[in-house]
Amino acid sequence: MLDLGCGEGRDSVYFAACGFDVTALDVSPDGLKKAERLAHERGVNVRWLCRSMLDVPVAGRFDLVYSCGSIHHVSKESRGRLFRRLKVLTRPGGINAHIVFTDVSVYREKGEDLDYFTRGELGRIYDGWMTLISKVGRISCAQDGMRHAHSVESIVCSRP
Repeated sequence: MLDLGCGEGRDSVYFAACGFDVTALDVSPDGLKKAERLAHERGVNVRWLCRSMLDVPVAGRFDLVYSCGSIHHVSKESRGRLFRRLKVLTRPGGINAHIVFTDVSVYREKGEDLDYFTRGELGRIYDGWMTLISKVGRISCAQDGMRHAHSVESIVCSRP
């Protein structure tokens, strides 16, 4: 499986503990150091790559391509290229699962520069794939010390 924008590696380590062969990408060397420590503590192996999502591996096929709260950091202008690559990297019958922030309810924290998805945008990207789950909602957050919520869209779909 491929974990995009893995941060400090909680999800990557979870998937590795479930038996997945995990490749995880993030641009933060500090986050990846924490992720490596977590994987070591849990006794699992993960292939950590310090690079942008736009530089995902070009070789190999994945059963699962996953992101949680990271792709909205990629500019709208670059998303088409990213999603084309992710689709190619997915085995036939493989799954793509993503959770993205949408512009339905915007809360700016820590001066982050996000390019919010519009409602329904994620589903349109996967037109032609079998949609298994598609949801919109809100998630609670206190990343910057203030309790707030983000509007999100999530999708789980299968490559034909």
